[in-house]
Amino acid sequence: MTLRDIAWTREEDGGTPLYMQLARSLRDHIEGGAIGPGGLLPSERELSELAGLSRVTVRRGIRQLIEEGVLVSRQGAGTYVARRIETPGARLSSFSDDARSRGERPGVVWISRAYAQPTEEEAVALDISTTTRVARLGRVRLAGDEPLAIEHAVVPAEFLPDLARLADSLYEALQANGHGPVSGTQRIRASLATPTEAGILSIGHNAEVLRIERRTLNHTGRVVEFTRSVYRGDRYEFVTDLTGGHDL
Repeated sequence: MTLRDIAWTREEDGGTPLYMQLARSLRDHIEGGAIGPGGLLPSERELSELAGLSRVTVRRGIRQLIEEGVLVSRQGAGTYVARRIETPGARLSSFSDDARSRGERPGVVWISRAYAQPTEEEAVALDISTTTRVARLGRVRLAGDEPLAIEHAVVPAEFLPDLARLADSLYEALQANGHGPVSGTQRIRASLATPTEAGILSIGHNAEVLRIERRTLNHTGRVVEFTRSVYRGDRYEFVTDLTGGHDL
């Protein structure tokens, strides 16, 4: 993409802030295919020269599109057009496997990792007693160093006997211990990010998120996982294939 490709027309009535005008122009060009998903945006200096705006104004316009999820900023690498991540809604897979299938490196930032006693709700979900010890895991999931999800998982401790050996993939650890999930159910609902979630995921306060509750079983029918996650709504789409019924 060259600088000529993003020429814009400034409104003269002064009703719309300049940074919003620039954001709208960039958005229109991105939606028109001038820069494809994953494409690198010109630098602030280049955009400032093109638009005849201060770098402060350009920076605000870019920040607006980052908050909308149109752009993503990678420290030391620049600003890129965000890729929409399509995840099959009917396939049981891990965050790490999904990231690798897209050619991205999965990562994790641990919030909490400890053994504890389950709450009554967790015990019911895991089909265990409240005296059974569980592993409680809280983590931020990364792909290419970008925070995409927050996960809080509860697993019967017998399935994860050594938390120190737990790496980025819970499912790989369960599989290694002979309790990999083979089936399950999940519920997805739209919501708005809390201030804490927004800060962790680098999105705007009240930005759209997807809240996912997942419960999985191993090959013997034992419940091995009860997980609640918050995924960035600006990056994720869960896609499910449909087939027609006989009475349609």
